[in-house]
Amino acid sequence: MKRLKILRRWFARKFGLARLLCLALLVVFAALRVWDPPPVQELRLRVFDIFQHVDPRHKTVRPVTIVDIDDKSLARFGQWPWSRTRIADMITNLTDLGAVAIGFDVVFSEPDRLNPDLVANQMRYLDDATRARLRELPSNDQVLSDAIKRSRVVLGETGQQEITSDIDKTLPFTGVATVGEANAERFMFEFPGLLRNVPVIEKVAAGRGLFSIPTERDGLIRRVPMIMRAQGNIMPSLNLEILRVVTGTPTLLVRTDKTGIRAIRLKGVEIPTDKNGQLWVHYARQDPSIYVSAADVLDNSVPPGKINGKLVLIGTSAVGLNDLKTTPVSANMPGVEIHAQVLESVLTGAVISQPNYALGVELITALIIGILVIIFTPNLGPVRLALAGALFAAVLFGTSWFFYWKYRYLIDFTYPLLSTTAIYLTFIFASFVREQRQRVQIRGIFAQYMSPVLVEQLAQSPEKVVLGGEERELTIMFSDVRGFTTISESYKHDPQGLIALMNRFLTPLTDVIIEQKGYVDKYMGDAIMAFWNAPLDDAEHQVHACEAAIRMLEKIDVVNREREQEAADGGHVYIPLNVGIGLNTGIGVVGNMGSDLKKNYSVLGDSVNLASRLEGQTKQYGFPIIVGSRTALAAKDRFAILELDFIMVKGKTEPEVIYAIAGRDDVMQSAAFQRLRNITIEMLGCYRNRDWQGALDAIERGRRSEDADTLEKLFKLYEARIREFKANPPPEGWTGAYALLTK
Repeated sequence: MKRLKILRRWFARKFGLARLLCLALLVVFAALRVWDPPPVQELRLRVFDIFQHVDPRHKTVRPVTIVDIDDKSLARFGQWPWSRTRIADMITNLTDLGAVAIGFDVVFSEPDRLNPDLVANQMRYLDDATRARLRELPSNDQVLSDAIKRSRVVLGETGQQEITSDIDKTLPFTGVATVGEANAERFMFEFPGLLRNVPVIEKVAAGRGLFSIPTERDGLIRRVPMIMRAQGNIMPSLNLEILRVVTGTPTLLVRTDKTGIRAIRLKGVEIPTDKNGQLWVHYARQDPSIYVSAADVLDNSVPPGKINGKLVLIGTSAVGLNDLKTTPVSANMPGVEIHAQVLESVLTGAVISQPNYALGVELITALIIGILVIIFTPNLGPVRLALAGALFAAVLFGTSWFFYWKYRYLIDFTYPLLSTTAIYLTFIFASFVREQRQRVQIRGIFAQYMSPVLVEQLAQSPEKVVLGGEERELTIMFSDVRGFTTISESYKHDPQGLIALMNRFLTPLTDVIIEQKGYVDKYMGDAIMAFWNAPLDDAEHQVHACEAAIRMLEKIDVVNREREQEAADGGHVYIPLNVGIGLNTGIGVVGNMGSDLKKNYSVLGDSVNLASRLEGQTKQYGFPIIVGSRTALAAKDRFAILELDFIMVKGKTEPEVIYAIAGRDDVMQSAAFQRLRNITIEMLGCYRNRDWQGALDAIERGRRSEDADTLEKLFKLYEARIREFKANPPPEGWTGAYALLTK
């Protein structure tokens, strides 16, 4: 044992425990990078966004044209969707102008509402001859089908989050084959459902692809899935299917390795992807020159050079059709242009990707730099250390940028930088710990005069605490257990059990107050006094106090369920714990109060007294949480708040409007609460205007409403007052304020 202690001291002196901790941290960060949780991914993606924003793809050719169903087109031809005959005319005109292929970023999932047979059935005043003639005409869907047959059209389909219909197995799917070490399907994005086009046009199209583009966690579109699963079927994206049709590739080849999908091969083209089959889109700036209006196509007023020899995508930028996306280079890019960007990137060979060795490069870089920092940091002065850190950061950023600029490879520098920074901060923390030991003696001197919380605050930031006393706006809470005397009597032969019960419910209630930034002032038997916005500032102290009150009730419910089960198992009587809570916001004097022997950081003032009075009224009004008007005003947008009364409490000269908190925002938005609140408002309005019968009528309607039992005590209270006022009317000038008879 003695030799072990000597060895440990020698190691600490020669190598240092801080260095050992940093080595362990280096291993942890390597494991974190391999695991790659969402926060690590998002930091890396933000850096890649900066690269694209600074150096986007530069267009040299424009192989794609977008036929835009824009606001101009909608103004000319009416709201979307248009008749299928108009779509057929568009296809015919584009084909005549020399379009290589036409892709639709829309889906025709239902029969045309203007089909002649449907019109014949819907029009009331047609004569029989006209109705029969309409039924003899070909459907608009058939007209569109005939136009598609004469062209090379790829129809768009969309994945759905639920299955809405069975898949028609007679309609064709694109052939997909896999080569490699992994099962490609388990890495693909999957949609439970699939929305296809009507069969009459689906079966004649040259191809079919999904135009669904999942967004990243932050709402940006950086990657576009090239291959997906929808309702159990492997399907290409719309842009991949267009490329397949144009290149004449009969079957798509998906290449995999152990980590997932690596690339998708067509005739003469291999498209690199991430492990989920997504292509990193190498974005260019938005390009208005590739757009032509659908109205101009239908009017045959488009210059032939805009269409001839081009891949044509038909989509929309109209604001009302809501197909605008956010990308690294644009906050509002039409979804159809994202498909165009993918096609341009692939056709011009200007793609970006993460190479297979990217993770290895990042791990080795982090390891080398981390070891250098561990070796040299304790021996460098602050200036040299800052210069070395800046040099490391510049080298990491420059290397990452070089790979992007030169080879269009995405190599992350944030992970090595974070790893190195964490190691450096660990050394700083070790130094901080040594300094903290020197403060222990100071804390010991003041501990007998101040609470531990205040001692720590005084040691860290003494300027934030005014111990001599100051006026502040505070939110004060009083909570008490209803009928605790009865409960305690059941423990008269088990005092230890009573103490255990008090600790059992006071502990979670205290935890809730502290979690919501409150300060527990004192315990008074089974009661708690707490306040917010002191000693530290809290801009939302009213909201935090209200949230704490609701969560305290939830904690009591948990304790009651446990005790009820224990009572059933043990065969003894179960008495539930019911808590009443009063909250009030106002000016109070807060500071270190007490005697020369013992002091406590506490608060005094009328606002404190009112909070105590409100807690005492919870049993009278039937609501466990009652708050003053200033608290309610600050929290009214976050909680279900119900006005209860206009009262005059003992010891105060000014009346106060009081409110109940019935729940959070979900309760506030419920129809049942809205009805009860409206009835309560009506009742109070009639009551304060001396319309006793109107108030009673409102009470009766309230009792017939859903969840009316929560207001029964309130209704009975007002019925009793109204009976008294009918017998002894209130004096002239009565404002509706009611003087409380009890505290």
